[in-house]
Amino acid sequence: MGNDDHRRRKTPCGFCMAVFKWIPVLFITAVIAWSYYAYVVELCIRNSQNSIGMIFMLLFYHLFLTLFMWSYWRTIMTSVGRIPDQWRIPDEEVTRLFRADSPETQKRILNNFARDLPVTNRTMNGSVRFCEKCKIIKPDRAHHCSVCSCCVLKMDHHCPWVNNCVNFYNYKYFVLFLGYALVYCLYVAFTSLHDFVEFWKVGAGQLNATGMGRFHILFLFFIAIMFAISLVSLFGYHIYLVLVNRTTLESFRAPIFRVGGPDKNGYNLGRYANFCEVFGDDWQYWFLPVFSSRGGGYSYKTSSDQSRVTTTSPVQRYDAMGDTPTSRLDGNPTDKLIGASPLDTTNHHHNQSPHQVRSTSDQPTQQLQVVQPPSPYRDELDERQEHLANGQSLSPSTAAVKSSQLAEGGANGAAVYIDIIGDHPLAGANPVKDSTSPPNGDLPV
Repeated sequence: MGNDDHRRRKTPCGFCMAVFKWIPVLFITAVIAWSYYAYVVELCIRNSQNSIGMIFMLLFYHLFLTLFMWSYWRTIMTSVGRIPDQWRIPDEEVTRLFRADSPETQKRILNNFARDLPVTNRTMNGSVRFCEKCKIIKPDRAHHCSVCSCCVLKMDHHCPWVNNCVNFYNYKYFVLFLGYALVYCLYVAFTSLHDFVEFWKVGAGQLNATGMGRFHILFLFFIAIMFAISLVSLFGYHIYLVLVNRTTLESFRAPIFRVGGPDKNGYNLGRYANFCEVFGDDWQYWFLPVFSSRGGGYSYKTSSDQSRVTTTSPVQRYDAMGDTPTSRLDGNPTDKLIGASPLDTTNHHHNQSPHQVRSTSDQPTQQLQVVQPPSPYRDELDERQEHLANGQSLSPSTAAVKSSQLAEGGANGAAVYIDIIGDHPLAGANPVKDSTSPPNGDLPV
């Protein structure tokens, strides 16, 4: 509870209001106490003729009642918590904020104070959310409750039937309370259905119960059915909110994010992840009213974070296979790949010739690594280099022979080798077996 609420209780009017808030809780407690008497005493003990059946009925009844009351008690008594002082703005900053001459100045003051806080939610004008009553920066999904007079973490709504705010700390208890209350009502209605039918079928005088006991059983069935009808819709709605990771307030007013703007599905991480955010990762505590929710209530994963992880996961899996010399988007990609492997002549990369290599290097010169061809063609290569070194050129006959060899080599699928002289294909060459293939299997162009 906030400080304003404590001040209200000190006055006579505030004390009366505090007592008045407990009337719905007292009403629910009285209905449960009456249903216990009607079911255990009137239906099972006084009206049942089968002792074994009565034992099993009472056993399951007390099991469901225990889980129901345990969840209800935890929902009522769990405090809304207190936001730490690191979210509180100092008094001098608050004075500057209220005296600011323009909304842009206020926005700049708030953004500057919250630069180290994990906040992604914004107001309509794009500034950090600020509570004027509590004098704090609102954490994501937190709202100020006028009944509790304080800011509440992941506030869903204020429920008068539990006299408490449904929030981060007790939302799991609240959902379990609705679920077990529904199971309790359905169980009572199902086990009292036979006596209810007999009451209208053969008359009230045929029942074993006497006096007012017969009417206790009759009204027990009616009230169980009525509460079950109201609970099934409420419980189903909150199960839907859990699976989409949304609060009641967010379903009516979408949260506004710093990046992306309003988005009702901003916290949707997938059904299983959303369920585990409320009920925890350990399945043993899922259906028990003990705290097992993820996080501390001040920051939450968003759907954009989830999509970013999904987008980067293939790159992470690729990097896990080994160190890659360079990315295809990095500079000078071909400088790392020219001498790494014999080039493939299958032309499966955009149908381009394998020796049409374009260097993207910004350097004027680049030392290219020579891939030595097999020994039958090494003498031929040395001869060509010697002719060029002496300023001589190849004779036309020699060029014709090379052209014919090129045609034969292309037809036979021969490999092409790049040397420091030029891009001349050597026919009949076999790829080097111990060379390292490029990371992607293709030569970037």
